[in-house]
Amino acid sequence: MHQTVKNLLNIQSKVKQKLQDNSLTKVPNIIAVSKTFKLDHIIHLIQHGHTHYGENKVQEAVEKWENLKNKNDNLQLHLIGKLQTNKVKFAVKLFDYIHSLDSEKLARKIASFENKNLKLFIQVNIGNEEQKSGISVNQLIDFYNFCKDLKLNIVGLMCIPPIHDDSVKYFKKMLDLKQKHNFNELSMGMSSDYLDALKHGSTFLRIGSDIFGKRN
Repeated sequence: MHQTVKNLLNIQSKVKQKLQDNSLTKVPNIIAVSKTFKLDHIIHLIQHGHTHYGENKVQEAVEKWENLKNKNDNLQLHLIGKLQTNKVKFAVKLFDYIHSLDSEKLARKIASFENKNLKLFIQVNIGNEEQKSGISVNQLIDFYNFCKDLKLNIVGLMCIPPIHDDSVKYFKKMLDLKQKHNFNELSMGMSSDYLDALKHGSTFLRIGSDIFGKRN
């Protein structure tokens, strides 16, 4: 058994235990964040049957996944990095989920391609960081309504907590937003904090290094 598969099974075991410990019933989707890794490092997970993968850059994803996805309908590809408007036409053809919807301009561009199967997360700037993309909490519902008017398929919220702060307090805020406004999904939690994210309602865990190892 390849090490990546062992790593995934170990994560799934921890997730199962966390669900039991906290009386949670909804099993999260584990997104294996495969950015920068070549297919020969990813293929073992695909052969194992894992279906959810995350990429940061559209061009890299097209080169790695286009042929594979044409051959395997079960693969689900997630764009978790920032999406530039000039890359939207490529992204909407390849990705099943986009986790980084962060502006009206981007929303309009995505809507212009009318891909109703594309699932979108609104990226929330939960830490109010000037250097980080995302919709502020105060503007969230207005932005959500704007997206619904465009007939976009908004499935939930995504966040990246401040890197030098305790993630848990931001996960709590995101769970409050999800419950208050009846969003279905939460995309939060990475290798360092995915169990905390799971405890606070995350349904999509974005895990890279704990599956694939450290990036060069």
